Amino acid sequence: MKTDEKITLEKWDPAKYITTKEAVIAHIEAALEENNTELFLSVVSDIARSKGMAKIARELGVSREGLYRSLAPAGNPSIETVFKLLDILGLRVKLEPKAA
Repeated sequence: MKTDEKITLEKWDPAKYITTKEAVIAHIEAALEENNTELFLSVVSDIARSKGMAKIARELGVSREGLYRSLAPAGNPSIETVFKLLDILGLRVKLEPKAA
């Protein structure tokens, strides 16, 4: 590579790659394994964006901007909002024992 060549980088957007139900589940499970609320909200936000944030917000009965704020790192959405959002995404919460 010549030193005067320019390299163009594109910001990676996970929402572009979450295209299947299996990808959705894998992303959420990976976030939950980290036990990190901000990461979980970020992943749910990515998934909502992959499905259309405005459409999801309408189904939730909130504004698009309100949904973005709820899912932001400092958003702190209610558990009801999270459950409704997961339901809209076709998911449900299932618990299992923690590995020893």
